[in-house]
Amino acid sequence: MRLYHRGAIIRGDTSTPQLALVFTGDEFADGGERIRQVLRKHQIKASFFLTGRFYRNPAFQNIIQELKKDGHYLGAHSDQHLLYCDWRKRDSLLVNREQFRADLLRNYTEMQRFKVRESQARFYLPPYEWYNNTIATWTKELGLELINYTPGTLSHADYTTPNDKVYRSSRLILQSIYDFEKKAPSGLNGFILLMHIGTDPARTDKLYLYLDELLDYLKKNNYQPIRINELLTA
Repeated sequence: MRLYHRGAIIRGDTSTPQLALVFTGDEFADGGERIRQVLRKHQIKASFFLTGRFYRNPAFQNIIQELKKDGHYLGAHSDQHLLYCDWRKRDSLLVNREQFRADLLRNYTEMQRFKVRESQARFYLPPYEWYNNTIATWTKELGLELINYTPGTLSHADYTTPNDKVYRSSRLILQSIYDFEKKAPSGLNGFILLMHIGTDPARTDKLYLYLDELLDYLKKNNYQPIRINELLTA
């Protein structure tokens, strides 16, 4: 059974030890090759949700092609990484329906250059992982399905820098994942575990440098990481 929040899928089936490793990208891709090599070592397929700006960036063309070649899921994350709604008043939209549609469709247009068709990437992860019920409705009108990460760990905080009040070290992030897995009744079953393919240079403690350790932990505890489309359509 899927779990939903404000119209978006936030977790897959909690009865089986499968989960999806999800990486988002916009400005940075410094971890791309390292992530790709570690996933290949463990023979794991992950999912990458990238903005139109990411797909257009000449410096990122090679890593995108390699990820596709390796069989990873390539998805959309908006074209310009728009903030859809107010941080404090979530129901207050900052975009209208046409702005939303135009931006998202341009993201999919960029994906077509890498021969990724819209029909192959039906799951959509919103920018900033911030949305509301209206965004979920507009997404569905386009024949797409809105998703978001599963709450409970700090994995999504791997973008924070030491100057941020909410800064989280990679070791603290990893521990939050391990603690959740041990304490939650269903562990990480059906989890959508979100990280970033690259982060600001000001963050030198990169979570992707610990990906090998994380995958060893998941394997030791009998979890099977799979692509997001496999997790949510099983």
